[in-house]
Amino acid sequence: MGIFDTHSALMARYETARASGQMPTGVVMDRLLSATEAEINGRKTVTVGTHNYLGLAFDPACIEAAAEAVRREGTGTCGSRIANGSFSEHVALEREIADFHGMAHAMVFSTGYQANLGVISTLVGAGDFLLLDADSHASIYDACKQTQASAIRFKHNDPASLEARLRRVKDEPGNKLVVVEGIYSMLGDMAPLKEMVEVARRYGAYILVDEAHSMGVLGERGCGLAEAVGVLDNVDFVVGTFSKSLGAVGGYCVSNLEQFDILRVACRPYMFTASLPPATVASVRAALAAVRERPQLREKLWDNVNRFYGALADAGFQLGSIASPIVAVCLDSELTTLAMWRALLDRGYYVNVGLPPATPSGESLLRCAISAAHSQAQLDGLAEQLISLGREYGVLPQEDLRRAAKA
Repeated sequence: MGIFDTHSALMARYETARASGQMPTGVVMDRLLSATEAEINGRKTVTVGTHNYLGLAFDPACIEAAAEAVRREGTGTCGSRIANGSFSEHVALEREIADFHGMAHAMVFSTGYQANLGVISTLVGAGDFLLLDADSHASIYDACKQTQASAIRFKHNDPASLEARLRRVKDEPGNKLVVVEGIYSMLGDMAPLKEMVEVARRYGAYILVDEAHSMGVLGERGCGLAEAVGVLDNVDFVVGTFSKSLGAVGGYCVSNLEQFDILRVACRPYMFTASLPPATVASVRAALAAVRERPQLREKLWDNVNRFYGALADAGFQLGSIASPIVAVCLDSELTTLAMWRALLDRGYYVNVGLPPATPSGESLLRCAISAAHSQAQLDGLAEQLISLGREYGVLPQEDLRRAAKA
């Protein structure tokens, strides 16, 4: 038996896709040109597959902050904070991210994945219960593998399902931790967070909200869904990332719980990973200031989202249930999805592909990530190409049939 044999089914699908020349994992961006364009295969291509929601990865203030930090403090920390000590910038960023959320405590991680993996697996252990939404991100599922807590799934975005599972374990000893997301990364739908918090509180459970795709996007200040629905003061932990709205890399967790800092000497993904380099911390601090000071970025983002989502919905595409910066076009065939993705790339538009088993309910998706930096012309162009390809591949009716149906 070969060491890769356990992946034989995946390898077969991979080889089939590669033989047809349709390989989303093989795309190389030869050169990034701006927040919304890259050179791919020698061609200028509109990028609608990054999560640069506010366009801050190319913001001049963020770039200059990073450049100055490199000149001042070098290219890396060369070790973990528990071994090498914290740089003053790490401490300043934690103070600012906690203040941004109105929380007392914050920890910064080297990736958002590590934030979920480390925090969740450290908070609950043997005898505890971890209740997670069925559509949770891979980092949340991987945290389940790292803890001895009993992991219990509830139906996606279903407070009644959560309550049924909490009712089942309410008399069991041990802590209960409920984990939900603000915006879910595949379909762009949002948690019914107010109802989820009410259920968790009714059963004495703690609640953690992963705001990776909603921080900077939702809420009056951009704190995420918890702020937008008025429950930020009622959640115990907020986890987020710097790789979406803040245009960099890294993750964090904030909380008001008094003993939070014990995680610094209990959380292995924090303790044994090299800390963020000075340039990244500096750019994140500049990006966080932009989120605070430039609400017009969120306004432009939502103008773009509503325009693009509306165009695809009017054309008849099956989309995620609500408009959000993740606009997912749901298709019923992997081959059609890959073919349409490749055709879009050939026409100068890069989007993401979502395929089973990573997608909810086994769907195949063309997944578009909208940015405040996109122009109307770029998004209108992508919408036109998607509609054209939808008709070509039989996903949408031909225009003459559509007119007849409306008549």
